[in-house]
Amino acid sequence: MAQKGDQLDRETFSCSICLDLLKDPVTIPCGHSYCMSCIKGFWDEEDQRKIYSCPQCRQTITQRPVLGKNTMLAALVEQLKKTGLQAAPTDHCYAGPEDVACDVCTGRKLKALKSCLVCLASYCEKHLQFHYESPRFKKHKLVNPSEKLQENICSRHDEVMKMFCRTDQQSICYLCSVDEHKGHDTVSAAAERTERQRELEVSRQNIQQRIQDREKDVKLLQQELKAVNRSADKAVENSEKIFIELIRLIQKRSSDVKQQIRSQQETEVSRVKELQEKLEQEITELKRKDAELKQLSHTEDHNQFLHNYPSLSQLSASTDSSSINIRPLRYFEDVTAAVSELRDQLQDILREKWTNISLTVTEVDVLLSEAEPKTRAGFLKYSREITLDPNTANTCLLLSEGNRKATYMRQQQSYSRHPDRFTNWSQVLSRESLTGRCYWEVDSRGGGVCVAVAYKNISRAGTSKECGFGFNNKSWMLDCNSYTFWFNNIQTPVSGRRSSRVGVYLDHTAGILSFYSVSETMTLLHRVQTTFTQPLYAGLYLYYGDTVELCKLK
Repeated sequence: MAQKGDQLDRETFSCSICLDLLKDPVTIPCGHSYCMSCIKGFWDEEDQRKIYSCPQCRQTITQRPVLGKNTMLAALVEQLKKTGLQAAPTDHCYAGPEDVACDVCTGRKLKALKSCLVCLASYCEKHLQFHYESPRFKKHKLVNPSEKLQENICSRHDEVMKMFCRTDQQSICYLCSVDEHKGHDTVSAAAERTERQRELEVSRQNIQQRIQDREKDVKLLQQELKAVNRSADKAVENSEKIFIELIRLIQKRSSDVKQQIRSQQETEVSRVKELQEKLEQEITELKRKDAELKQLSHTEDHNQFLHNYPSLSQLSASTDSSSINIRPLRYFEDVTAAVSELRDQLQDILREKWTNISLTVTEVDVLLSEAEPKTRAGFLKYSREITLDPNTANTCLLLSEGNRKATYMRQQQSYSRHPDRFTNWSQVLSRESLTGRCYWEVDSRGGGVCVAVAYKNISRAGTSKECGFGFNNKSWMLDCNSYTFWFNNIQTPVSGRRSSRVGVYLDHTAGILSFYSVSETMTLLHRVQTTFTQPLYAGLYLYYGDTVELCKLK
């Protein structure tokens, strides 16, 4: 009975994972208890599934519990140890369904502690002693218990596969090397392992280096993320301040106009009332004088009539009313018209500037820019519909086809005066500003054409080079007539297949500007790598007799 009680105590206070007495016992939600290190190791293997279970009852939980030592159970185990209760004997460490069983044990097999790669067998603690004690087993290779030992046996010759065929890239036994693998490049499995181990170490070094590089990239992106958030918050704050200032300015101007109108109204009303009072006084005086003259006209005494007539016949000076100019409903309407004109101008400015603001916002790109396309189909993904701005066209250029075609004419065109017009250079700019990634094509008929991009603030009036495409730091130009590229008055020769059609690719964010000759294939003529500080506008310079068209791209 005592032996049966001891056995019961051992089973009660033993960990079902290591089959030893509980060490640092913990109790999980289902009520079962384990060694803290055993259950942690068991759950570590389940971390990837994020579902944790009890090894005994298999009850599952989705959130890994925080384990705390069961002090009462720990004290009880320590007390039992002092009374002579020890760990369960080895003969109770039986192999379970998930364990590797000892190949030597008969009957109910114990769990294997090690597997031998030479013997191709697994051993429990008792049967493993021969490998530790006998000199003949010292060269045997012991590894953690494995169920795949039979995979090391040649299915054809039932021999251990200690060779490796590099020709067929497979493990073989010695008999295979002199049989069907005869003449192949064969080495020992150990030699092949050594070679592959070196390659593995190199691969690990490469992987570790890539990990370090990616970790650096992650840190950079984290820093960039913080910078983007800070910049965006600051831009929102500053934009709100600026718009509030604009609103306040408009409100102040509205108040000023209102005050001026009311002040002028008061002045005019006072002047009108003053004149009205004078006229009313004059009417009263005239009515009184008319009554006196009427009374005098009825006087029968001639002498009395003649005596009073001189004094009564004299009239006071009349109020000058010739300056009165009545304009029904037209007093302050001119002010309304002037304010309406200001509103229209502001709307035009806001409409134009809002496009630039919106494009500036959308071109913010933290990540690396996409690679430049290699085919015309790739470029066409970024095609932009571009039209020419008549307000910029030199008077020798005739625009047609919806402002997509320009022709150099002998006769000057009757364009209206405009500050954006090129006065002396036969040039024209696009109406649309260009940011982000854009692609367009130009087709020329004549001696040649100059295809350009420029900032909006390029000079317009006069004959100086500050106005000409490519002769300043505000424009870039490809001269398809002389096959040269111009920037800041520096000329660069261009080579490549000539074509009447030229494609232009712009990646404003990356600072890339490329010119291509377009025919059956795309031939790069010139590429610029720089930093663009403003939105760009497509430009054309025409020689005499040229006709150039911005192509419609599908």
